[in-house]
Amino acid sequence: MKLTSFKRALWVFHVSTGSCNGCDIEIVAALTPRYDVERFGIRLVGTPRHADVLLVTGTVTRPMAERLRRIYEQTPDPKAVVVVGGCGATSGVFYESYNVLGPVDEIVPVDVYVPGCPPRPEAIIDGVVKAVAKLEKLAAGEPV
Repeated sequence: MKLTSFKRALWVFHVSTGSCNGCDIEIVAALTPRYDVERFGIRLVGTPRHADVLLVTGTVTRPMAERLRRIYEQTPDPKAVVVVGGCGATSGVFYESYNVLGPVDEIVPVDVYVPGCPPRPEAIIDGVVKAVAKLEKLAAGEPV
């Protein structure tokens, strides 16, 4: 994939909405020298106000739902949301738990799903690349 319009580093903000931290550890593994996503221009940032992509892990718990909405609204357009792991996609084993409101797509729109429990760093990187493709189309003015 050759980027034509989106000509800068991709900034990613990670938010855990109630995960077991398995997916979070794999995201951190993608930043280590073995995978080194920064060589591709993918950088983890500390605020959603600077992010292009939201990496969301875990099922959405009751206390995190409003926070996730606020983080989504704080992320400037164009943006993409990548759900990492099965819990964020389906609520996993926590389905219909008293404190779980559901998967991420019931709270904010989702662009890419990365399946697995937990997904490998290669799959997470692939999911972020798919998000880049969406941002590229948005930057070029093409329909998504």
